Amino acid sequence: MSEQNGAFRPKTSTRDASEARAAFADWLRARTADPAAEVLDLASPSANGMSSETLLVTVRTTAGGERRLVVRLAPPEGAVPVFPTYDLAGQFETMRLVGELTDVPVPPVLWHEPDAGPLGTPFFVMERRDGRVPPDVMPYVYGSWVTELPESDRARMQDTTVATIAALHAIPDAATRFALLDREPADGRSTLRRHVDATRAYADWAMTDHPSPLIERGFAWLEANWPAEEGPTVLSWGDSRVGNIMYGEPVPEPVAVLDWEMAALGVPELDLAWLAYLHRMFQLGAEARGIAGLPDFLRWPDIADRYRELSGYQPRDEDFYRAYSSLRMAVITLRTQLRAVHFGEIPMPDDVDDLIRARSDLPGLIGG
Repeated sequence: MSEQNGAFRPKTSTRDASEARAAFADWLRARTADPAAEVLDLASPSANGMSSETLLVTVRTTAGGERRLVVRLAPPEGAVPVFPTYDLAGQFETMRLVGELTDVPVPPVLWHEPDAGPLGTPFFVMERRDGRVPPDVMPYVYGSWVTELPESDRARMQDTTVATIAALHAIPDAATRFALLDREPADGRSTLRRHVDATRAYADWAMTDHPSPLIERGFAWLEANWPAEEGPTVLSWGDSRVGNIMYGEPVPEPVAVLDWEMAALGVPELDLAWLAYLHRMFQLGAEARGIAGLPDFLRWPDIADRYRELSGYQPRDEDFYRAYSSLRMAVITLRTQLRAVHFGEIPMPDDVDDLIRARSDLPGLIGG
């Protein structure tokens, strides 16, 4: 795992670029029935995803000419993945439906390949878009094109980001349209309950033989502070953070909404709280190092007010959803750190919670 100034990234699998290029070219010729199809370039970006692997490919076909594509691959067996399953078909279909039902700028998806044979793992292919992404390493709050924006442009970036989330949540009858994301039994539980239960199951899987007292306290706190009233069921993007959005220039509006592996049925506050929390996590890290960062950017009150203006729904229960966001991040962090232990990159501490505390304000949110 690489780590710089509070940003963390698990070990990713290695892949021989020349072999991948030849294999993808063979697959492309078969898929398009075009013997003249060729791969002009293939590269793996240095800022690869936290769980899935990404390839950037330029191809030329007889019918389509030169095209720039992105290949998203499930982690290969033996990679000790961050998540227990990688439903690439679900991601593919979710992106296709969002592109069909909304004006949200999701990259058009082209092909899904469930067979692991061609590249060693299933994958799907989408068109590539150009834009600027707020960096994770080093985090954008430490100094980046985001911090250099005029305040008015940054305000526009915030407003259009919230508008993108509101547009996703406005899709009518999300429970039916995105039934493919409903992986929990339909047994009368509320949408929020089923979301938390799924996180509980993920935590049990992620902890394996290393149960975390802090994570257990987090789930107990949620039960004791459950919202009196839950919001409507919506399509929850899941990983709703600015680092998963490409923004145009010079106007910083979303031009591509990326990374749908955490998509689920949820309530509006899930995406809004995750958006605010992930920024706050980076901001706290910057402040701890004496860097001003962006303290007035992506604050919950501003996000909630803007969302209400756009949707007519008033987000509520900030403390609950903020704590839930922190708990979810704690589980993901524990899993990525246990991966690092597995690969020999860090030693296993005596207290498993030491793998979490450096990057989580969960203790402060739930008390203790």
